[in-house]
Amino acid sequence: MIDEYLMDNPRSERVKRVASLATRAGRKKHRLFLAEGPQPVREALALWLARYEPQERSLLHEMTVSSVLPELDALFFDASAVQRFPDIEALLDRLRAVLFDPTLDLPRGARPFLREATPEVLAAMGDAETSQGLMAVARIPDRSSESRSLESATAAPSVSLIAGMVRVQDPGNVGTIIRTADAAGVDMVVLSSGAADPWAPKVVRSAAGSHFHVPIFTGAEMGEYARVAKSAGGQVVASAGEAEVQLTQLSPSGEETGPFNAAEPTLWLFGNEARGLTVQEIELADHVVAIPIYGKAESLNVATAATICLYFTAMAQHSASSSSGLPAGPSSRRDSPGEPRSG
Repeated sequence: MIDEYLMDNPRSERVKRVASLATRAGRKKHRLFLAEGPQPVREALALWLARYEPQERSLLHEMTVSSVLPELDALFFDASAVQRFPDIEALLDRLRAVLFDPTLDLPRGARPFLREATPEVLAAMGDAETSQGLMAVARIPDRSSESRSLESATAAPSVSLIAGMVRVQDPGNVGTIIRTADAAGVDMVVLSSGAADPWAPKVVRSAAGSHFHVPIFTGAEMGEYARVAKSAGGQVVASAGEAEVQLTQLSPSGEETGPFNAAEPTLWLFGNEARGLTVQEIELADHVVAIPIYGKAESLNVATAATICLYFTAMAQHSASSSSGLPAGPSSRRDSPGEPRSG
């Protein structure tokens, strides 16, 4: 698989433009982000095919089409790297078949730029310490033109679980929470102002492709957003180490325990690594819970806490759905109900 237009100049303007996406200023200017490595590239290709390959279009849930998920803009690859991943090679062949099908009229902007590049060029464009020979560039969803505002998206009947990050600033934590949210079947991830940029390279690497599965909203004012979630019929639950009620005191079965029903639509709030949630932010919540610590650690990492809390609610919601015979929530769009994926 040799491209006659091989990119071999690490100092070209295109290479410099792609490399600028490692900075917040570059991403803001171009509305693009880097997705390096086999897993993000795999998911970027799969999402593009779900949008535009004729036999796949019906499989993409209406909630996640259009601008709520990133759009593949360009793909750069080392031919030897592609050959190491036969499934990615097959996805790339399918993409090319759609691009070069004269019977298909693709929308404007749906044709990604594809180029084979030398290892030196890929290293110059990328942010990772060691290039894996595969790099996608994707468009950051344009919320200003999105038909669904954050408020209307929250009110959608299919939304049952939302992960809210309040000033979570470590890129690794933000990426891990996005990945966990995806695995738990979360419908949306909402970040407050002051949180790390979810489109930064380290966040994208930590999320391992989940940016192409879960809608991500940024810059939310959490006081207002908590009110939006409540008005949509959801409960707001805050994770705070100082809370008097522990998660283990609540029933994960979907049965109501006091005022808390774990199976109800839920917005979880997770606070800053060093300072947690402020008193005012805790007051936004209907319920405040702590995760018990049985050993001598002072506290849990916020990404670990988010994993426990999101899965606590996700399992309760799936258990309640199974008992009622209803679909098993948002993750049933990707897998058969009742068949969890292993990770």
